Amino acid sequence: MTYGISYLQHRELIAMLLRSGYKGKSALELADDILKLRPNLSMLSHLTLEELTSLKGIKKAKALEILACFELSRRMAVACVEKRISIHSPENLVRWLNREIGYQEQEHFMILFLNHKNELLTYKDMFVGLQNSCNVSVREVYTYALRINASKIMLVHNHPSGHVEPSKEDIVITRQFIEAGKLCGIECLDHLIVGQNRYFSFKEKQMIAS
Repeated sequence: MTYGISYLQHRELIAMLLRSGYKGKSALELADDILKLRPNLSMLSHLTLEELTSLKGIKKAKALEILACFELSRRMAVACVEKRISIHSPENLVRWLNREIGYQEQEHFMILFLNHKNELLTYKDMFVGLQNSCNVSVREVYTYALRINASKIMLVHNHPSGHVEPSKEDIVITRQFIEAGKLCGIECLDHLIVGQNRYFSFKEKQMIAS
């Protein structure tokens, strides 16, 4: 109350959610155990109920309270970028995407659906699979885009290795989306590859025509 909530350390914020520990372990020490489950802070929102309840001192009810807090934080991060997507300066978008999928161990291929003002209408996780394995249906993506009256799309996927340079397969599928988009009148704005707080933009590298 004296210095403000932003003054607290990560472990202290989590300890406030916990409210108490158990005999022999304080709430602060239990908070440390939670942070050890996800050393990278941006991945806390990906904790599971099973992981939290595996820790002594955390029952299902408490675990659900913590997960609800993390989910609310994740949704707030989404809300912050929904109306501020800038194709020419994607830093805000990239921060959110790295938080969502940048540290995942499997490859996620997402499609962002936008209106004519480049405002985000919605997004879909089209594929989740093992590293170096991705199978996304171009037809399915554009069928959905037409259904929701999207004017543009943006491709996004992660490289679990953290190396964000595009593979030959990434380049091929990008070309497929660009050509299909021309046929149905829905522009493919960019293809972003994210991984461990890095990103690669096909648009910035002039691999997609302006």
